[in-house]
Amino acid sequence: MMRKTLLTLSVLALFLSSAGSAVAADKTSKYRVYQDNHILYETSDYKAAESYARQFTSSHVEEIGTRKWLWNNYPRYKVYQNGNSSSQWEFASLDQAIREAAKWGHASVRDLQSGGWVWNNYPTYRVYQGEITLDSWEFLTLSEATTEARKWSNAHIISLNDHRWVWDNISASMKEELRSGSKIYQVYQDDYTLEDWKFASLEDAVLESLKWGGSEVVNTESKQVVLSNAKRFAVYQYDNFLNSFLSLNDAIAYANQYSHTKILASPEGGGQYRIIWNNYPYYQVFQNEKWISDFSTINNALNYAMGYSNASIRLYDNGNIIWDNLRKLQFWGWNGSSSDSTVRAHVNNTTGLDVVSPTYFQLADRDGNMTDTSNKDTVAWLKNQGYSVHPLVNNQFDSALTSAFLASPQARTNFIEALVNKGAALGVDGLNIDFESLNGKDRAVFTAFMQELTQAAHSKGLTVSIDLPRGSVKWNAQTAFDHEKLGQMVDYIITMTYDQYWQGSTEPGSVAGLSWVEEGVKEFLSYGIPRDKLIMGIPFYVREWKVDSSGGLVNTRALLMKDLPELIDSKKATLTWDAQFDQYKVEYKQDGYTNVFWLETEDTVKARLEIAKKYDLAGVAAWRLGYDPSSLWNMMLQQK
Repeated sequence: MMRKTLLTLSVLALFLSSAGSAVAADKTSKYRVYQDNHILYETSDYKAAESYARQFTSSHVEEIGTRKWLWNNYPRYKVYQNGNSSSQWEFASLDQAIREAAKWGHASVRDLQSGGWVWNNYPTYRVYQGEITLDSWEFLTLSEATTEARKWSNAHIISLNDHRWVWDNISASMKEELRSGSKIYQVYQDDYTLEDWKFASLEDAVLESLKWGGSEVVNTESKQVVLSNAKRFAVYQYDNFLNSFLSLNDAIAYANQYSHTKILASPEGGGQYRIIWNNYPYYQVFQNEKWISDFSTINNALNYAMGYSNASIRLYDNGNIIWDNLRKLQFWGWNGSSSDSTVRAHVNNTTGLDVVSPTYFQLADRDGNMTDTSNKDTVAWLKNQGYSVHPLVNNQFDSALTSAFLASPQARTNFIEALVNKGAALGVDGLNIDFESLNGKDRAVFTAFMQELTQAAHSKGLTVSIDLPRGSVKWNAQTAFDHEKLGQMVDYIITMTYDQYWQGSTEPGSVAGLSWVEEGVKEFLSYGIPRDKLIMGIPFYVREWKVDSSGGLVNTRALLMKDLPELIDSKKATLTWDAQFDQYKVEYKQDGYTNVFWLETEDTVKARLEIAKKYDLAGVAAWRLGYDPSSLWNMMLQQK
């Protein structure tokens, strides 16, 4: 049976009496707040969006239509220690960053909008007393180093840039005395050494070692390496090794000649290399999982990434995604049946389907009793196949019955408890509420019922979706559906954007002309319904009209989308483009009558998906599964 979207006579009367009333304010959300790529909030008020965003770190305000960033609080500077950092070390100003970095040794500050460092306190001098040195005896300036060295007798300072002996407080007589001692210091280059490379004076051994790249000074008695000239700083471009250096400053100077370079440092005495410096642009653009470009500013990265589908912007050093257009449309499908074999056949005909909605529950009477045709085995099978299950719940589309039911708090409680408990017992993911043909006077009590149902469902971990007719802003306030309030409480709203021309229409027309569908989406957004809650209905059927020779309607019937090609071929039908509906109009003669319908094809379904993507909706819902050719889903999958 085709789903009904009729209004009661009382609602129509109210509509006619309010034809001159003012149209409600447009509350379409225009701005969206994100923390990284996670949606937090959306609103039609920019000031409200920015105020909300300021409560969070790494947040931004985006204009929904263009995806342009209007405000963000991403840091400009970041502090690292030995190449490591954290979210607590991110700052808006250089002064803030330097104040933090100065608390730590081997620290650096990176301007995220440029390569390399803008400040660092990596040491350039080390103090020794004989062979003894301490981690705390590393200094940025020679002045700082000499201040410390003067505290100790027989001290000396080594420049970490070239390992030269640049200062000592050892007297000339003491140096002569040291040179007359045992030759315990041996210079090695790898495993090679000479007799001439033995020294009693550490200073002389250090001086000799500087003549030979990668050499080291060893105390032959203790077997300890006293000084190593190993080139600890290795420069790579991407993953290709370029060169290595004794001095960090020399490594940086060399690396800066090339793009996409990084410096890996090994700890003194050996150990695992770690990245301590790089000039990679901080904002990396990926398509799916493939790196395609990078940029030094977010805006440049955005401008580039928007030119690609399935793109994301990630931060270089931690891979966090701060923006993406990876969001895929959800595909929902109603079964119109509770039969296990029918449901299985339906989903086996699809590709890319996310949510299945078998017709399981119905309001039985005014006392809130429930008709239950659910099947636990079907639910288990669907979930095992990877589908979410959201059974449909209807009210028999009976206005009088529903009014009597809604008027009784006890009846509502009975129905809600039975429905939610059974949903939880079945293990379904949510409930799809399809109460239609409601009386406009039940607006407040229906809203209360949906609030009660949603709270009870959420307490059991169930989501709630509600199906609402396409409607019109002009008379929305007179219907039973308070879109604004419903949009805030439920998890999804499905707009049934079909039955533009329905069984009771007085003239032929399309089930869902494309411009009519798009206007319906815009109207639902104007109620303030968040885009990520709105799902757009799409028809997998058409309505055929039989017209007599005078143009009068004789009857109408529904045709399934999958049957249309064969019908057109067998009837030798003619197709003409109808710009009003953006569809082909199909006509054929039979038994003295003209039969006419507006064609639904892969192209029209694709156009409907484009509308959903244009307005960044959560997804689409098809009425109904079983009406569709399997080939349709191949196209749909490509459009997700």
